[in-house]
Amino acid sequence: MLGLLLAVAGVAEGQRVSFGKYFTGGTLRIDCLREGSAEGDTVWVRRWVDRQAEWHGSRTQMIDPFDNGDYRVSVRDARSGREIYSRGYSNLFREYRATRMGQTERKRFEETLLVPMPKRAVKIALQRRGDDGQMEDATVLDFVPGVQAVDSVWREGDRMDLEVHGNPSKKVDVVIVAQGYGEEPPQKLSVDYYRMKEILFSQEPFAGHREDFNVYGIKGDVGAEFGAFGIDRYLMTFGVHRMHDLIGTTPCDFIIIMVNSTTYGGGAIYNFYAVSSLHRMADYVLPHEFGHAFGGLADEYVDEEIAYAGLHLSRREPVEPNITTLTDFDSKWKSMLPEGTAVPTPEDAGAPKTECGPLGVYEGAGYAPKGVYRPAMHCMMRDYAPFCPVCSRRLEEVFKLYTK
Repeated sequence: MLGLLLAVAGVAEGQRVSFGKYFTGGTLRIDCLREGSAEGDTVWVRRWVDRQAEWHGSRTQMIDPFDNGDYRVSVRDARSGREIYSRGYSNLFREYRATRMGQTERKRFEETLLVPMPKRAVKIALQRRGDDGQMEDATVLDFVPGVQAVDSVWREGDRMDLEVHGNPSKKVDVVIVAQGYGEEPPQKLSVDYYRMKEILFSQEPFAGHREDFNVYGIKGDVGAEFGAFGIDRYLMTFGVHRMHDLIGTTPCDFIIIMVNSTTYGGGAIYNFYAVSSLHRMADYVLPHEFGHAFGGLADEYVDEEIAYAGLHLSRREPVEPNITTLTDFDSKWKSMLPEGTAVPTPEDAGAPKTECGPLGVYEGAGYAPKGVYRPAMHCMMRDYAPFCPVCSRRLEEVFKLYTK
């Protein structure tokens, strides 16, 4: 229930923040480095960057209403202490610390945060989720406009406007970063951009919100590679700062990395990026991965072989909206269940995989065969079926965050 209360409070607070009072209308980019292992981590700023572009995000929904992600950036007015902007996000470090290497060996990860450019002095808190499940300040930074040293450099990539429906501050701005097209003819890049864009809108609820999106293309190498954390299909990049250099001034709420390879693979991190190759299964891989990046949805399949298979097995309820350990099921989809639904819910072995099936509480999710539960027999986040009602509900909530 706590997560629901925070969400309601966050929406109300977000509606009361006056954008013009606290922000110039520009964009501040914060390039961070996070280093650590399962024993702990530290984060610091590598550089501050004036993006020299208008703020592309919402100017009304300033406070994040979702209690999701492992980290959170919180911008506070230095004079009053009031929180005036926040967004939750995750990072590859979360998965790394659950691997065997991550138990003892420290590794460094890049993060880039985009926040509205403040008019006056602010404190920027880089928060992490504690063992109790609550966000806590890890590092608090002072930023004073006109005093803080700020870079204004980037190596902007070749940009194409693929589908633009209006003002970026009232749209979901998606940048497709095309990697591996150095020697390819321009026609192939155009065809692949079109394919990836159409895949994005091929599934509901994205199809019904097509006009709520602006989609841009950027060509450039961001170092995406197969085999992240020893998983052949896991296609990810650790070059986050270079990726944002290439994106430059392009409006950007979400990033899709399109890798020019026909090998099966993909991956995603919440409010960070999604990746897909051009394999024939990209029609399903991209919507699945974008479900992670856009909605903060968890994987609902079982895979005990991956290094972080126990990621969601803890004494606290997972923050992702589409899985539960039943620790605090009231905060999840309990209110959506038909009356009389058994908890846990028995599975129907004959249920077709092209349909979600009845809403319930089915054991086996978040990589674990036992102890973690999902809302439907089948879902895009499990086996490429349509997004189930629980996942769709969260996706609809995210649309409102960026378009209202």
